[in-house]
Amino acid sequence: MSDQPHLYTLTGNLLAERTLEYDTWSPGKTQRARRETFQVGGKGINVSKMLTRLRAPNTALCFPGGAPGGECEAWLRAKGFALKAFSSEAPTRCGTVVRESGLAETTFLGPDAPATAGAVRACAEYLDALPDGQVLAICGSIPGWTESEWQPLREALTRWLRRGALTVDTYGPPLAWLAAQPLALIKINAVELRTLGYGGADVGAVLAAVDRHSPVRCWVVSDGPGTVWLRDETGAVTSVTPPRVQEVSATGSGDVLHASLLDSLFRRGLMLGAAVARGLPLASANAAHAGIAEFPYVEGSEPPRV
Repeated sequence: MSDQPHLYTLTGNLLAERTLEYDTWSPGKTQRARRETFQVGGKGINVSKMLTRLRAPNTALCFPGGAPGGECEAWLRAKGFALKAFSSEAPTRCGTVVRESGLAETTFLGPDAPATAGAVRACAEYLDALPDGQVLAICGSIPGWTESEWQPLREALTRWLRRGALTVDTYGPPLAWLAAQPLALIKINAVELRTLGYGGADVGAVLAAVDRHSPVRCWVVSDGPGTVWLRDETGAVTSVTPPRVQEVSATGSGDVLHASLLDSLFRRGLMLGAAVARGLPLASANAAHAGIAEFPYVEGSEPPRV
């Protein structure tokens, strides 16, 4: 419908990622992969990928830089992403995923590449120019967040909160700053929740008392592959258990959940409990297959259980 908001994802730490697949491999030896693939990583990119699969119009915002960033931008455009890229002088970080049949995958990440001042400023100006009533999701790490280069974006987000919805799945200094703002949703894990210093090891108890510390409207907090806690629009705290599956790769499952929540809350008008109930089977199905948002799954069916 034309009155539905457009969804924007912001990836603060883009990743040029190669996956190498082996029959077997071991440290200390020269290895020859049987297959190599390239993909673009970063939590916001993953969220946009799943949003597109859900047929939710969205635009991915990111900061590509150098030759790796150029490769990322070309890949994203070739894959049909709606993309707004703010070119950074810092080369995009690189990473390698190593897979061996029957074993858990191993991921090697290069150093973070903070976006440079001009790219951050361009992003802030872009957000300021968007119409009111839109939804922005801040996704993943944002290296350099506390530095002066990011001040224009912090100011733009403060203005955004007066005219649109903001959701967050991040950690560290960005989470600490954002959790003090009137967000529509924070989706994090239990470890990240505890870093906020709200006290207590029990997730449910922390969420029950969180309104003393934060004006955030809704919370979704995962705790490994088990319980997911939520604090809804009314302040009620409940927990649910995701479908239990034979895990192949949990990478990106939280992003699949975040995407489903965005679609459910802001485009389908669901309340938080119903949105989480819709999203958890999608996240579990993602964990049961390699790749991100590439699982053979029809919404409404149950993922294969263990």
